[in-house]
Amino acid sequence: MSEEQRVIVTDIRMPFISMVFFMVKWVIASIPAFFILAVIASIFMGIIGGMGGMMH
Repeated sequence: MSEEQRVIVTDIRMPFISMVFFMVKWVIASIPAFFILAVIASIFMGIIGGMGGMMH
Protein backbone atom coordinates (compact mmCIF):
# COMPACT_ATOMS: atom_id res chain seq x y z
CA MET A 1 0.00 0.00 0.00
CA SER A 2 2.06 2.92 -1.20
CA GLU A 3 -0.38 5.77 -1.37
CA GLU A 4 1.23 9.05 -2.39
CA GLN A 5 0.49 12.08 -0.23
CA ARG A 6 1.57 15.60 -1.05
CA VAL A 7 2.48 18.14 1.62
CA ILE A 8 2.90 21.88 1.18
CA VAL A 9 4.86 23.72 3.88
CA THR A 10 3.65 27.29 4.20
CA ASP A 11 5.47 28.50 7.33
CA ILE A 12 8.30 27.46 9.63
CA ARG A 13 8.38 29.01 13.08
CA MET A 14 11.93 29.08 14.38
CA PRO A 15 13.43 31.46 16.94
CA PHE A 16 16.13 33.76 15.55
CA ILE A 17 18.88 32.45 17.85
CA SER A 18 18.09 28.84 16.89
CA MET A 19 18.30 29.81 13.23
CA VAL A 20 21.68 31.49 13.80
CA PHE A 21 23.04 28.38 15.56
CA PHE A 22 21.69 26.21 12.73
CA MET A 23 23.42 28.34 10.10
CA VAL A 24 26.71 28.37 12.05
CA LYS A 25 26.62 24.55 12.28
CA TRP A 26 25.86 24.44 8.55
CA VAL A 27 28.94 26.56 7.76
CA ILE A 28 31.17 24.48 10.06
CA ALA A 29 29.91 21.28 8.42
CA SER A 30 30.67 22.66 4.94
CA ILE A 31 34.38 23.32 5.70
CA PRO A 32 35.51 19.65 5.37
CA ALA A 33 33.44 19.32 2.20
CA PHE A 34 35.26 22.37 0.75
CA PHE A 35 38.66 20.81 1.51
CA ILE A 36 37.65 17.51 -0.09
CA LEU A 37 36.44 19.31 -3.23
CA ALA A 38 39.65 21.40 -3.31
CA VAL A 39 41.80 18.24 -3.15
CA ILE A 40 39.77 16.59 -5.93
CA ALA A 41 40.00 19.75 -8.06
CA SER A 42 43.77 20.05 -7.55
CA ILE A 43 44.30 16.40 -8.51
CA PHE A 44 42.14 16.87 -11.60
CA MET A 45 43.97 20.07 -12.59
CA GLY A 46 47.32 18.35 -12.03
CA ILE A 47 46.31 15.53 -14.37
CA ILE A 48 45.03 17.96 -17.02
CA GLY A 49 48.14 20.15 -16.65
CA GLY A 50 50.38 17.09 -16.89
CA MET A 51 48.70 16.03 -20.12
CA GLY A 52 49.10 19.52 -21.52
CA GLY A 53 52.80 19.49 -20.63
CA MET A 54 53.36 16.18 -22.40
CA MET A 55 51.92 17.52 -25.66
CA HIS A 56 54.59 20.23 -26.04
